[in-house]
Amino acid sequence: MLKQNLRPKLFACAIALIGSDAQAQTMALASEPAVVQHSEAPPVAHGVDYVVPDLPPSKPRKMDGFFSIRPSIVLLGDYTAFSQDPVNIAQVGEQRDRWEVRAARIQLLGHVGSHFKVRYQIAGEYKGFDGDPNTKWQLTDLSVTLPLGTRTSLQLGKAKEAFAYEMVGDAANLPGSERVLSPFFVSRNTGARLVHNWGATKQGTVTLAVNNDKWDIGTVASRGIDVSGRLTALVWEQPDEARFLHVGAAFRHVASKGNLRYRGKPGSNVATNFVDTGELDADDALHLGVEGLLNLGSVSFLGEWVTAKVDSPSLDNPRFSGWYVTGSWVLTGETRPYDRSVGYSRRVIPKGRWGAPELVARWAETDLRDTLVDGGRFRRLDLGVNWWATTRWKFGMAYGHIWLDRDGTRGSTDTMLTRFQWVY
Repeated sequence: MLKQNLRPKLFACAIALIGSDAQAQTMALASEPAVVQHSEAPPVAHGVDYVVPDLPPSKPRKMDGFFSIRPSIVLLGDYTAFSQDPVNIAQVGEQRDRWEVRAARIQLLGHVGSHFKVRYQIAGEYKGFDGDPNTKWQLTDLSVTLPLGTRTSLQLGKAKEAFAYEMVGDAANLPGSERVLSPFFVSRNTGARLVHNWGATKQGTVTLAVNNDKWDIGTVASRGIDVSGRLTALVWEQPDEARFLHVGAAFRHVASKGNLRYRGKPGSNVATNFVDTGELDADDALHLGVEGLLNLGSVSFLGEWVTAKVDSPSLDNPRFSGWYVTGSWVLTGETRPYDRSVGYSRRVIPKGRWGAPELVARWAETDLRDTLVDGGRFRRLDLGVNWWATTRWKFGMAYGHIWLDRDGTRGSTDTMLTRFQWVY
């Protein structure tokens, strides 16, 4: 139920959105924002005179065919309003309504070589908005990708691990503004990732990654080696009607040196951690996950379930889990194009002058309670609308209601997240 004192904030959110011009585990970062990964480029609606002004498509600059470079910029800005009951305030403290520059990222993409083309990706994120003079910039991605035949590639450097659709896929493409399974993966890690497209028509992907945060630039403490893998398949498709069914499964073996920790936020990066196990005396953990995406033209259903089995005899080997189901309907008929090279869908490309409105609903749960560990459980209902104004601009509003079970009590929170997004 929407609480009375949140209602005036909804109007303020809408005004702020219209008038704006721009703004897990111990090893897990907050849900990381949009990033453009190497893969097939998303389609562009050529010749559409959008009502919202925008820049023309970004094209790689080539030099004699041996070297190419393409700049990319990602800007995300949020405003979150909260309304809590007294129990929830006692559980997690009072949450403040606030603006946040969610992401300000610059990256360079391209290749080196004529016949044997080595792709590269360099990305840095400006962190000076948080007021810490020692962390103005953060290296997000630094990798090279070597072709091993026509269907296989090897990526070396700092990039994503191979676990969970929410993390492997670009955040800018997802219907929801924030990920909900962030306690179970890390944003980035350093290592090697092997990707293979199987089937005569690229019907699926096989990915295997080996990472060690000891190799990361600026790392002070090291857990050790993480191993992850993901298998996807396009099991049914009617391309003329944009209908398909994607399924996948993944695993992640997490190393630990006694500092394993699972924690997560309730759909807003400015909130505190609503669920948190604290540091666990654990040797390692095994994460398993399954995913499914059913796309029926302009309507889609995305679901995912993950579990973590923690190897901790002193805590009686607890198991944690999380899942979500998301429904999306693009009212003007557009669909998210499926990218066979990476096994997930890209963002909506509006075909009309007035863009493409999208309705989104999501039900999610994260449970970090088992055996001797009580990290809390939250259930979340999200109802939102996205306006894909151009191929780059997106504006969205999402209402969420969270039920939090923690320390033997149940509290509730209402949130209203307003976001703008520009991806170049």
